Amino acid sequence: MFEGGELGSASKRIALQRIHKLFQLARDTIVEDEKLAQRYVDIARKLSMATRTSMPLEYRRQICRECKRFILPGVNCRVRIQQRRETHIVVTCGYCGTYIRYPVKVGRVSKNEIKKKP
Repeated sequence: MFEGGELGSASKRIALQRIHKLFQLARDTIVEDEKLAQRYVDIARKLSMATRTSMPLEYRRQICRECKRFILPGVNCRVRIQQRRETHIVVTCGYCGTYIRYPVKVGRVSKNEIKKKP
């Protein structure tokens, strides 16, 4: 298709704009029409693969890794915070039951900040 350069970056930029719009449409329509929202996400995934554009992290986390369905917290998935081991967020898909863990980075305090406190 395109060999890098200006045309390649322009097509990727357009693809990202369309992916953003498709996910926005999916979020807006998931309550009324679940199949249409899933269709929007499928088109966005295919567009990402066709243009070899990596999908932004916020959108990748809205797709189940197992069944490839669109999941939105409060609508068709469950989100929990676990304190075991290291703190992490567990997202459970409402369709297939697969759970995905995302680590939560806890801010560390430097030695200088400890010394400054009275």
